[in-house]
Amino acid sequence: MKKLTALLPLSISIATALATAAHAQATGLQWSLPPEEQVVKALDGHPTVEAAGKRVGAASAASDMLRVGPHEVQLTGSYINRDVRLERNYTEFDGTVSRSFRLPGKAALDREAGQLGVEVAQNRMEDTRHQAALYLSQLWYDWLTASELNRTDQSNVALLERGLAAVKRRVQLRDASMLDADQAQAALDQAKGVAAASLADMKQARALLQSNFPDLALPSDAPSLADPVLPSQDLTALHDLVIQRSHEIGAADREALRLEVVARRAKADRLPDPQLGVRAFSERSGIERGVGVVFSIPLGGRYRKFQQDQAEANASAASMDLAQARRMVLAMADTDMANASGRYVAWQRLQGAARSSLDAATRTERGYEGGIIDLSDLLYSRRQAHDADRLAIDARSSATRAIVKLLIDSHTIWQGNEKEP
Repeated sequence: MKKLTALLPLSISIATALATAAHAQATGLQWSLPPEEQVVKALDGHPTVEAAGKRVGAASAASDMLRVGPHEVQLTGSYINRDVRLERNYTEFDGTVSRSFRLPGKAALDREAGQLGVEVAQNRMEDTRHQAALYLSQLWYDWLTASELNRTDQSNVALLERGLAAVKRRVQLRDASMLDADQAQAALDQAKGVAAASLADMKQARALLQSNFPDLALPSDAPSLADPVLPSQDLTALHDLVIQRSHEIGAADREALRLEVVARRAKADRLPDPQLGVRAFSERSGIERGVGVVFSIPLGGRYRKFQQDQAEANASAASMDLAQARRMVLAMADTDMANASGRYVAWQRLQGAARSSLDAATRTERGYEGGIIDLSDLLYSRRQAHDADRLAIDARSSATRAIVKLLIDSHTIWQGNEKEP
């Protein structure tokens, strides 16, 4: 009986996948990532990162405002023409130059609050960049995974088309029945449907990646999805770096300190700032003249007390926000480490399952050649093998995503000009 080599999609697809993965590793394309300089450029040019950078500038301006203080020189005066009965008209004027002054200790608190505000904005900008890096990684692997699946599906379609042609030829030679041709046609139609779906996923993933990160130069075809490789650095060490280098914790910590300083400033402001000035006047057309010192000071009331209460409550809330940020980052670090190791093991198991399914399909083919197994069993065996191959690709993608996420969260890759929190 003539061997139906056209019905062997998985053997070729797995061989191709292994070859491309080996080539990717040989050329240094570990984890199938784009060039780091392109990624850094794409991240730095992302609108959310640029907006966060502008907010750092705004925080710096606010810090300068707090450093110089809100009090400015005030000039007040008056000009009066007085008509005194039985006497004459008199011209009179007065002028006062005054300025409020911060009491000792307030200026230092303002400067400290301003500097902490800048540090908060810087940490938030770096955290925004970190979130953009995670989003880029997600879109990148969406594209690579869909492309890898589509390559497998297209190869499967091509092989089934040749297989259908062989079956039709055997029908003409009365070596196969029309039922065999119908079964081969159904298998081909199903494979085409799967390939069309993966092609749509691939185009959608590329469009999302290109529109969200236009500065990232995409090749015409997606790189092959290489086999996942565990980092050379210990996973526990990377887990600790996720916490140590977290800008989310850094921003919450600086914000808690800033609001603590603001609360101390509100307490100090219970004693209002005095206003000092110099007044000069001329009355009765210069007959009376004088120069003197004037001052004023508001009498603090309940408003300032409530203002202090509000600032202290905000500081207490910020300390709770810091505790929550630490818990969330710790949970993220634990999840990242568990995912990286667990998904890697899952990929190894599913890769082994794909090879076992291929071996089973090969034995089924031999049985079909010997007339022991019919075509429907062979097609079913091949479909199972192809499904196992697709599951292995998904597992390969999930494992690589988990490893790269741990690297990004630990700020081991794509850090650019990032500052420590």
